[in-house]
Amino acid sequence: MGISADSTVGGTIVTAAKRRRRLPAALTWLAVTPFAAWAVTRVAGLERGSLPTQLMTATPYAAAGSLVPLLMAALGRRRAATAVALVATAALGASVLPRALGTADATPGRPLRVLTLNMLFGRADPYAVMDLVHRLDPDVLSTQELTPGAVEELDTLGLKALMPHRVLQAEWSATGSGLFSKHPLEAMPELAPTVGHHMPAARIALPGGAAIEFVDVHPYPPLGPQAVEWSEALGRLPSASKDVVRVLAGDFNASLDHAPMRGVLSRGYKDAADQVGAGLVPTWPANKKVPPIITIDHVLVDHRVGVREVSVHTVPGTDHRAVFAELAVP
Repeated sequence: MGISADSTVGGTIVTAAKRRRRLPAALTWLAVTPFAAWAVTRVAGLERGSLPTQLMTATPYAAAGSLVPLLMAALGRRRAATAVALVATAALGASVLPRALGTADATPGRPLRVLTLNMLFGRADPYAVMDLVHRLDPDVLSTQELTPGAVEELDTLGLKALMPHRVLQAEWSATGSGLFSKHPLEAMPELAPTVGHHMPAARIALPGGAAIEFVDVHPYPPLGPQAVEWSEALGRLPSASKDVVRVLAGDFNASLDHAPMRGVLSRGYKDAADQVGAGLVPTWPANKKVPPIITIDHVLVDHRVGVREVSVHTVPGTDHRAVFAELAVP
C-alpha cells in the first residue's frame, strides 16, 4: 500500500537514562570501617598496648577525617554504610567538640595561678621561662625534666627571690621534676605515685588560711613496655578530696582521648583547658619543623574550682609548650 505525500510519520524519540555510577560497596566499606573501629575504641576505652595508645592522641584528626567516608557513603547511596559512618562521626564529634566550646561558669574564689612546663632535660631557655614568670605571675610553677643546672640558672635570673618555696627532685635526666611556689609548702611524698618519673607533691598554704594539695605529674610515655607503667602511674594519681582542693599539673603524656586519663577525670577532676574551650590547643611537639599536633600537658582541678583563663605558650629550647591556668579556689 502506498503512502501519500502529505501524510506525516510521527513518534517519540526515547533516550535511555544514564545510570549514575556509584563507588563499589567494598570500597565504601573500606573507607568507613577504620573510622567506625576508631569510634568504638575511643568510646569504649579499648586501646591496649603502645601503638594503639599513641594513635589515640590523633582522635581530633580522626573526628574531622570521618566526614570523608560519611560523604562517600551518602553520595554513593549506600544506606547501611552511611548509617555506620554517621554514628562514627557523631561519636567522635561528641568526644572532641566540647573541648573547643567550653563549659566553664563564673566561680567565685581566691585567684590561683598555675604554670606548668616540661623543660626537656633542662634545656628550656631560662630567660624565656623567667619572662613567663614575670608576665603571668604564677603562684605555683610545676616543672618536669628539671635538672640541677636549670635550677641554678633560674635562680640566678631571680626565681629564688620570686618563688622561694620549693619541693625539688632535680636530676640530670628526664626523671627530674620540681615545684616552685610563692607561698609556703610542705612536701607530701605519700600523695605522689611511685611509678614513673619523679612527681613531687606538696601542700601549699595560701594567704587567708586556705590550702591546696598539688602534684607535679610526669608518668613515663606510653612507648613499648612502658605503656603498662604509664597506665599504672595515671591510675595511682590521688582522687579529688572533699577535705582539700587538689590540683594535678604537668606532662601527663596523655590526651583526653586516653581511657586512663578519663579515669583520672572520673575521680573528681576536670581539665582546665577543656573548661574554657582551649582543650584542643596542642602542646607537643614544640620548636620543631612540624607544628604542635597533640595535647598532652594539662592542669586538672577538682569540680569546685573555677577556671578563669587558660593559655599556652611556646618556650625556646623545649619540645613542650607551657600551660598557664588562672583558677578560682573556693
